[in-house]
Amino acid sequence: MIRSPLLITNPKYIRIGDNVQVRDGLRMEAQTGWSGQEFTPDLVIGDNVSIEQHGTISCANKVVIGRNTVISYDVTITDNDHTYEKIGVSVMLQPLSVKKVIIGENCFIGTGAKILAGTVVGKQCIVGSNSVVRGEFPDYCVIVGSPARVIKRYNTQSECWERV
Repeated sequence: MIRSPLLITNPKYIRIGDNVQVRDGLRMEAQTGWSGQEFTPDLVIGDNVSIEQHGTISCANKVVIGRNTVISYDVTITDNDHTYEKIGVSVMLQPLSVKKVIIGENCFIGTGAKILAGTVVGKQCIVGSNSVVRGEFPDYCVIVGSPARVIKRYNTQSECWERV
């Protein structure tokens, strides 16, 4: 079920699994070009994913959202950054830097979180509201803050979530 999207660009580069729910106002972009660059985006949304209202998913390289993941409202997920190397030239006229984003299965992404280029989130992770996430994070952890860091991990021996 996809409700009233704000924008979907280049749908042939977007693969959506079964039983996916997308709420109103999502901006879903498969970016094929920018400032003379050409891209072949691959945006994959796994089975049973739920994406709430007014978010952005921007893909110029690869974005994968694992099955059974829940994405709260006003979340941004992007595999690209604007560069700013050239002084005196608008950032909007400079090249993009692209790095894949992978979100594991069974994750929960809290309201207002920003998942930035080059991020890999393991399976069954919790990303706290308004967190700014860049980097690689292991399976079974709680990630919060700006910049985001792991504050808890699931211990398979004690079968409990523990502070780190």
